[in-house]
Amino acid sequence: MNTKRLFVSIDPPQSVRKVLVDLNPHIRGVRWIAGDQMHLTLGFFPDVSEDVDLALREKLSAIEFGAFFLPIEGIGTFPPKGHVKIIWIGVGKGHPHLFQLHKRVQDAALAAGVEADLRPWHPHITLARCRDAHGGVLRKFLKSNAELDAGMFRVDAIHLYCSELTPAGPIHTCQLSVPAR
Repeated sequence: MNTKRLFVSIDPPQSVRKVLVDLNPHIRGVRWIAGDQMHLTLGFFPDVSEDVDLALREKLSAIEFGAFFLPIEGIGTFPPKGHVKIIWIGVGKGHPHLFQLHKRVQDAALAAGVEADLRPWHPHITLARCRDAHGGVLRKFLKSNAELDAGMFRVDAIHLYCSELTPAGPIHTCQLSVPAR
C-alpha cells in the first residue's frame, strides 16, 4: 500500500525567511535549510494512506481559527546539550492561539485515523542540520544569537504538505491551505 509523508505547517512570509537564510554562518558541517523549506510544523504524519489522507484534508478544512501574530526569536539546538544535530529558532513564549491551533491539528488527525504523536511539542523553525560541525565556531555562533529577535509575522493560514524524500533533499508540495476566518 502506498503511503505519504504529510505535515501541517505555518509558513513564515518571504521577508522573515530571508532574515533567517541570511543568518547562515557558513560553518563546515552545518547545512542551512533553503528559505522555501522553512516552516513551523504543527503536525507530522509519516505514514498516511490515501483514504486517511482524504479524511485528514476534510478534518483540517473544518478547523477555524483567527489570525494572530507570532514572534520569531531565540536560537537553540536539538539536542539542547551535547552534539548538535539541529539548529532552530523559536517563537518566544509563543502565543496561546498557536497552542490551540496545534491541538486542533492533532485532534483533526486523530479524528481522521492518523496515529497521535505523543512526544512533547516544541514549536520552532528548523534553520540547519549539523553533521560533524566545528564545535568552537558553532558554539560562538549559537551564543551570539541565543537572544536573536527576528521580528514577528501574522499567521493567517495553515498548510498541509506532502514531503517526498529525494537524494537532493525533501521536496514539499502544498496539498491544502486553510485560511484564518
